[in-house]
Amino acid sequence: MQKMLTIISNVLRGSARRNGAQVVSEAASLVVASRSYADFTPEATFDIKKVDLHRLEEGPPLTATLTREEGLKYYRTMQTIRRMELKADQLYKQKIIRGFCHLYDGQEACAVGIEGGITLSDHLITAYRAHGYTLTRGGTIREIMAELTGRRGGIAKGKGGSMHMYTKNFYGGNGIVGAQVPLGAGVALACKYLGNDQLCVSLYGDGAANQGQIFETYNMSSLWKLPIIFICENNQYAMGTSVERSAASTEYYKRGDYIPGIRVDGMDVLCVREATKFAADHCRSGKGPILMELQTYRYHGHSMSDPGVSYRTREEIQEVRSKSDPISMLKDRMLSNNMASIEELKEIDIAVRKEIEDAAQFATTDPEPPLDDLCSHIFANDQPFEVRGATPWTKLTSTS
Repeated sequence: MQKMLTIISNVLRGSARRNGAQVVSEAASLVVASRSYADFTPEATFDIKKVDLHRLEEGPPLTATLTREEGLKYYRTMQTIRRMELKADQLYKQKIIRGFCHLYDGQEACAVGIEGGITLSDHLITAYRAHGYTLTRGGTIREIMAELTGRRGGIAKGKGGSMHMYTKNFYGGNGIVGAQVPLGAGVALACKYLGNDQLCVSLYGDGAANQGQIFETYNMSSLWKLPIIFICENNQYAMGTSVERSAASTEYYKRGDYIPGIRVDGMDVLCVREATKFAADHCRSGKGPILMELQTYRYHGHSMSDPGVSYRTREEIQEVRSKSDPISMLKDRMLSNNMASIEELKEIDIAVRKEIEDAAQFATTDPEPPLDDLCSHIFANDQPFEVRGATPWTKLTSTS
């Protein structure tokens, strides 16, 4: 211990010659390194909120076990999503990101909790608030940020923008309200046809919940007993109208009628994870679809064109941040149960911010896709692109 204090003292003594943040980082690293894995609680069990049930005798458990490794992973991923979205906000205001841009900060526990309850071999499709899921499904921060700025290194080669990002077993970001739900049922039908024990998670918001195509999909999925989890991410305000003003019934988990449903605290990553595990077991057992409503909250407006304070107050947003923030909730659990140190979590914060900054630098310097790439990626097997005998666009070259 004395040796460690001496090293820290030497580090701090040299602070005049180096960047202060670097010194703090190095000192924190030394403190963390001084504690062995055995000093921390490797696993803890927490009480979680009881879910509301529809057409079910039993629901998910009322406790959740979290390992230290899982906790650190969840914390890093949620912080990455949060910081990535805040950087996107900054780049949009600088007019580096253009067009539509829907941010996910505040809802991080939904994406991370869902992924904790299924596997990457399962399938997922969502609406346009898709950056977080692109990350959890295997996309990199660089690819996501470059896609937002329309650069060649983007995850969709700079052609998709904020709404249209894809990875293996992740079918986007979809811009048509509610249209991803029947597409998800199609993926679930393929899973059943192939008999591969996989399922599809199909996400939509409270604003899309009144779409007729969603109810048609409920009907088909129930008749065919498809392995699909319908998830309504209820962030309370759709495009800017409160659920009370837009829906005669705000109990979205009951909207499937004959389909079982559960209503879950979407701000608690452990609650979401356990509910997703329960729903996945339901689907894999051959019982057909199940509906989950995640009660969550977005900190930004509907999109970057929406300041988000004309239909709700700043005080309301601040109250949610102070009482129900998903990252703070997980952090408090880990610290109060000696599953991590404050210095260790600060180290993660610093590393995440650096990664975000590096990705933003790449996203602002990477070249835009060339004009002669305009018609590539239309077909999976690169068939020649011709329309009614016109000169193929693939011969065009960029003059910019």
